[in-house]
Amino acid sequence: MPQPIRIAFLGCGFITRVHSGHLRSMKADIVCSYASRDREKAEAACRTFGGDRVYPSYTAAIADPAIDAVVIAVPPRFHFELAMQAIEAGKHVLVEKPAFLRMADYRAAAEARDRAGRTVLVGENDHYKPLAVRLRALIQEGVIGEMVFAHFTTIAKRLKSEDDWRNDEAMAGGDAFFEEGIHWLHIAGSLGPIIVTAHGYRPAPSREGPDRRAKSMMVAFRYDNQAVGSLYYSREIPSLLRGLRLSKLYGRDGVITFESNGLFVLVRGRGLPRLILPGFRDIRGYQAMYRDFAGAIRAGRQPEMSLERAMDDQRVMDQIYAGVEQPVSPAGARAVGQ
Repeated sequence: MPQPIRIAFLGCGFITRVHSGHLRSMKADIVCSYASRDREKAEAACRTFGGDRVYPSYTAAIADPAIDAVVIAVPPRFHFELAMQAIEAGKHVLVEKPAFLRMADYRAAAEARDRAGRTVLVGENDHYKPLAVRLRALIQEGVIGEMVFAHFTTIAKRLKSEDDWRNDEAMAGGDAFFEEGIHWLHIAGSLGPIIVTAHGYRPAPSREGPDRRAKSMMVAFRYDNQAVGSLYYSREIPSLLRGLRLSKLYGRDGVITFESNGLFVLVRGRGLPRLILPGFRDIRGYQAMYRDFAGAIRAGRQPEMSLERAMDDQRVMDQIYAGVEQPVSPAGARAVGQ
């Protein structure tokens, strides 16, 4: 049996707790340590999740020769600098998504990765979740024939507190859609057909309450197979059971309806209708993501969710924000209509 891979989490906030919880069942394969600028936070995480080592700084973890890889789990503003430090120190890297703020950062990280011969995975767990895997297989099988429309809905009311770093766009890299909606943009663009053009429409942001971010975006896009699609994203609209919502893929021979979180898939197309339960054990894909990361490190290859695949998502995101439609004031709308 191969030796476990020793990883150090850089940052001990919410997302590190999420990752660590999913890694509990993988302790024979991955051993976790924790680094924080606040040593008490690192010690608390280490105790809670049965970790191995504690580091009082990110630099200390990166410098430790016993560490094989780091997980960069801090606000996006700091991702690039820490990723470059880790790669140059000979570490493999898993960097939370969005990985970087600019396309130039992706290219620089890829060049550093290749020089060092390291593995870099962008932490897009949604790529690995059972729902995404099943949807890709169904599209490849052609169960709905030629795709015409794709409609994705991710709507919930999940507001942030006043002191949450996501309220600071300099820390988060952008608004809520940039920081979290990119996960759903990846799902839309990972089914097989490639998104070639995209345009964003952003409603007026709410000025009430402590969550000051722009929290909603509608994206319209076209695939390379000439199908067209839409993505409705919001974190300020109430939804059934605080997040239950339906999305659909329409083809000339049928329709795939799925619960956006991955609870079920209903296929009405070629053959009899089918109700599919993609799987609940690893419904968010974290364990599959880490299995790919560990396998890539051992095989000396790049993972499925490589920097290059993340760059495809970033190109679409850049296109959306380059031409995003801002809300027009009533006076402005009257002026346009005159």
